[in-house]
Amino acid sequence: MDELKNVPVEVRTDRTLRVKIIDACGLACQFCHNEGTPVTTDNKGRAPGEFSGAPGVSGRVSIYLRTNGADFLPARIAADSDFALALAAVRGSLPTDEVHFTGGEPTLHPELPGLIGIARRLGLRVGLTSNGGRGAAVLPEAAAAGLDRINLSVFGTTPEELAAVQGPRLASPKLAARKLDALARTIEAAHAHGVKVSANIVIPDHDHVERVLRVIERHGRSVVVRMLVSLEDDGASLAAMREVVDRLGAVPVRRIITAGASDQRVCYRLPDGRPLYAKSIRPVRLPETCADCRFNNPDDCQEGYYGVRMYRATEGPFMVGVCIQRMDLCVPLGDFVMSQRCGEVAAFREDEAARLARLYPAGAVSRVRVRP
Repeated sequence: MDELKNVPVEVRTDRTLRVKIIDACGLACQFCHNEGTPVTTDNKGRAPGEFSGAPGVSGRVSIYLRTNGADFLPARIAADSDFALALAAVRGSLPTDEVHFTGGEPTLHPELPGLIGIARRLGLRVGLTSNGGRGAAVLPEAAAAGLDRINLSVFGTTPEELAAVQGPRLASPKLAARKLDALARTIEAAHAHGVKVSANIVIPDHDHVERVLRVIERHGRSVVVRMLVSLEDDGASLAAMREVVDRLGAVPVRRIITAGASDQRVCYRLPDGRPLYAKSIRPVRLPETCADCRFNNPDDCQEGYYGVRMYRATEGPFMVGVCIQRMDLCVPLGDFVMSQRCGEVAAFREDEAARLARLYPAGAVSRVRVRP
């Protein structure tokens, strides 16, 4: 966009490890990628190659499973020495300063404070993504253990809106109303215990503009709101973001680009001074791993290279992957840390940071910061 040409740019080098700590979830969103893995409860007893991403007993989906080659079921990760050693192994082979817990729904994990404590003792910041269903119950202990921030996925402001994006089994406005009440209590608990909180809203197209505006109105004074482009965007998602920005009279004040990953965002300032973020995907690829991938084109590669993810296979090892559309690239942790791919990721991060710093020199913007 022309309006962004003279906006200051901040470059941050990717140093984050995403960890899927649990597969269970209290929602059944129709667009869920489930971090690329099968829904465990719906696929028990099935062999690799027989896994289904379609709704099962749980009503949940895994949208990429039909083509991504996933060959293991994700297990719940225990807060034990195995997990500590796994984190240490990743950090020792790949510069890492933050771990981000995902699921499923991380707040359903009975040992969440223990997992946070392990990461903090290794010197890592800790964040998590949540639907807000159990935050009020678990955030006091999680905050005491060292949780830094929580990213809340917000799918609606009314029971009808939330129910509309759920599978049939959970598409109940009455149930959705309870989920929204729980979300509000989670936000209150986060503020009360000093946990930074943001609200992530996917905006697929123009039909969702009013919903996003209502989320910003309802939650924008208590949380940092971030609009997310739909991974299946054909231009409609970005256009809808533009409409929201225009209708709110928001002014861009900063671009943030993550070197070595596809994440980028623009920070806008609303007329009352509140920030609003618009997050989108850069067409980033690992130079070797992605070069001959069948999805390596503008239409099929929906997330780009987003970063490193760690899982625990049921009755198996920790697994590390680099793409939720190519789960066949997941390998056991021990193999990853010794692999050429691990070195590729590390080199790519640093090369991108240097390239972006040259592209946005300090003389051309107010400040460029490469975060170590």
